[in-house]
Amino acid sequence: MSEGPSSNASTPGGPTPGGPAPGGPAAGDPAFDGPRPSAPSYEAARAELEDVVHRLEAGGVSLEESLALWERGEELARVCQSLLEGARTRLTAADQPAT
Repeated sequence: MSEGPSSNASTPGGPTPGGPAPGGPAAGDPAFDGPRPSAPSYEAARAELEDVVHRLEAGGVSLEESLALWERGEELARVCQSLLEGARTRLTAADQPAT
């Protein structure tokens, strides 16, 4: 689930807490449902991603549901990657000698 088309669907727990995804509905737009909850922890996002992968691998879901699961998986993968990059940055900064 690394590349491919994805949407900016408004999904709770996405990588843009506090508002809609870029290009998504804006405040005042009927499709905007208010502030989003904060992004999930790495562990929560990874666990949900594992569930999404298992559901896709098991099959037996409609095309629409498969597409929605794929898009959610892409979003969760981006969240996990972002959190890992942030942790890597913190570790690098902590490893630098103090000035």
